[in-house]
Amino acid sequence: MATCVAPDGVQLAYRLVGEGEPVVCVPGGMLPSTYLGDLGGLSAYRQLVMLDLRGTGESGGPGEPENWRCDRQVPDLEALREHLGLERMTLLGHSAGASLVTRYAAEYPERIEKLVFATPGTRSVGIDMTADRRRLVLESRKDEPWYAEVSAAFEALQTGEGADWAALNPMSYARWDAETQAHQAFEDSLANFDALRQFNSPDAFDPPATRAALAKVEAPALVLAGALDWGTDTVAAEAFAGVFPQAQFVVLPGVAHHPWLDDAEGFVSTVVRFLGTTG
Repeated sequence: MATCVAPDGVQLAYRLVGEGEPVVCVPGGMLPSTYLGDLGGLSAYRQLVMLDLRGTGESGGPGEPENWRCDRQVPDLEALREHLGLERMTLLGHSAGASLVTRYAAEYPERIEKLVFATPGTRSVGIDMTADRRRLVLESRKDEPWYAEVSAAFEALQTGEGADWAALNPMSYARWDAETQAHQAFEDSLANFDALRQFNSPDAFDPPATRAALAKVEAPALVLAGALDWGTDTVAAEAFAGVFPQAQFVVLPGVAHHPWLDDAEGFVSTVVRFLGTTG
């Protein structure tokens, strides 16, 4: 792992995977970047700069718990850009990592080459998911063998009668087999829910200001939605794309929340085409 230093002295770790023009990858869920793997083979076309956010993986910190907040980590990305010697950088954010990427783009629009959002979280721009829309996505998978159990757990959460979040895990993947179950177990082993709560603190976001700033971002953006993703459904993802002046919105069929696992070929080819890389 290579390291750079954040403005407050925290050592930030990152790994380089592949060769070519760099893409700085920002993980979601306050997870270290290892859960992203090589993003389904994207490293064959671009060098992936896989950052461990502060207090995760090999990175130090966070210092005070409040330093896990999304807005407090924007300077970390700027420090990484300077460390890499990039005038402008291409950023890829997955899930909650999209919140950090949008906050960075809002504050440093002149430092953006391109933006890629993979099944993005939309909290930073004030786009919310409703229980009814999640229910619709869930019902589209009613033929799955796990549907009854997941549906019961979901409804129990809505009424406050249960909190079996793990029962909902099959919805994060297009298939629930040995490979994806192992990936989920790996994510669970890395999870830091205290950090995630701080990251998503209401004080970390100012949606009106972020939207206004993003409206001035000239860099092109790609928003990839999964047709089966109930974290951010296609309605929310399309609204998210609408925040950016130059955005391409693509729905990957048969894909849930982990597009590089659900459809590696479709994910990689779409991103490569957007980035202008041939292979």
